[in-house]
Amino acid sequence: MEQAQESLSDVRPKRPLRAWFDVRGHNAGSWAFALNRLTGIGLAAYLIIHLVVLSTLLQGEAAWDNFITTAKTLPFLILDVILIVGLVFHGLNGVRVALVGTGVAADKQRTLFWVLMVIGVLITVFAAVMVFAAEG
Repeated sequence: MEQAQESLSDVRPKRPLRAWFDVRGHNAGSWAFALNRLTGIGLAAYLIIHLVVLSTLLQGEAAWDNFITTAKTLPFLILDVILIVGLVFHGLNGVRVALVGTGVAADKQRTLFWVLMVIGVLITVFAAVMVFAAEG
């Protein structure tokens, strides 16, 4: 039994972490999968940063007001739009993966990807306009 497990592990190719994001020579589905991984990591990092920022509330009203003033600057607004891009892409691509994975749209995967990405661009443009309109 132990030999069978050893031989099984010898059959599986060892893939470095960078292979997770290597999409050279692959189709749009591979790109979507790699971008979904990347946006997932980015959203997890954002969650941690968000909790750290919320801890400024413990420092009092003045500290929070200072943060809000900083958060309304152009660099932070651009970061907000990047966050929206990540959220929209990750969410819509997750819908695509769920539909394809359950067999609902397995034969329409490519079309579904592009339709959802067009919807994503429209949502992102609308959200970006709202973010920058709120600045003024």
